[in-house]
Amino acid sequence: MTWHWMGSGVGRSLAVAAALAVAWGGPSVATELPPLLERIRAAGQVRVCIWPDYYAITFRNLRNGQLEGIDIDLSRALASDLGVGLVYVETSFGSFMDELEDGRCDVAMFGVGDTPARRARVDFTQPYLVSGIYAVTARTSRRIRNWADIDQPGVVAAVQRGTFMEPVMRDHLKQAQLMVVDPPQSREIEVQSGRADLFITDYPYSRRMLFQHEWARVVAPDMPIARTPYAYAVRKGEPEWLARLDAFIATVRRDGRLEEAARRHDLLPIVVR
Repeated sequence: MTWHWMGSGVGRSLAVAAALAVAWGGPSVATELPPLLERIRAAGQVRVCIWPDYYAITFRNLRNGQLEGIDIDLSRALASDLGVGLVYVETSFGSFMDELEDGRCDVAMFGVGDTPARRARVDFTQPYLVSGIYAVTARTSRRIRNWADIDQPGVVAAVQRGTFMEPVMRDHLKQAQLMVVDPPQSREIEVQSGRADLFITDYPYSRRMLFQHEWARVVAPDMPIARTPYAYAVRKGEPEWLARLDAFIATVRRDGRLEEAARRHDLLPIVVR
């Protein structure tokens, strides 16, 4: 699903939008097109991939249907700085690299963990957030009281497919069973149903569980585990666009917009200083 936010006041008719969709094209015609940054400026819009269920990052508030989060604020700031309109393209951690490679969006802005496996397919900006991993279990659980209780025989730990937590937990767990679930909402369902004892997530999503679910309890490791930088991702082969995004991150760090957005969404503890 695609959502338009015309922050700069730049509009386009449906006919022009259709022509631009053809002009943007996919990887097969990339060598025949000008650099992506030039195409964004010519089109008058930037297409931003988001996962709309990422609390405090890119989250659709079900009470009013509005998107909110640090990367909603920052994507609007990016579009404003570029002087173009903004189009949101909904994706997930399991498919965003396909979206970038196929030319369906110009940048993924939803707290994407910068990992070696992902770097093999896409390029990353400098980081702006960093988070380790956390466990979410039921308050009533007698089996999971602290982090040491997780990797034990008979324990089932759930992770969302495509997240950086999946390979981390494959390496971490020696005795417990790993359950990879999809779609993301099923992680909570698996724990509530008793099919999983816990699920693994990051700092932002753990805040959602505490704020919105009375049944949930967050278990933090004794020492940070798998601290992962979060950055914006772009398709490979677009150095000018990558440099422009790096400059944007440097600017919002310097002028306070990053810190302001992080404070608004309770993410100050994980901001890269």
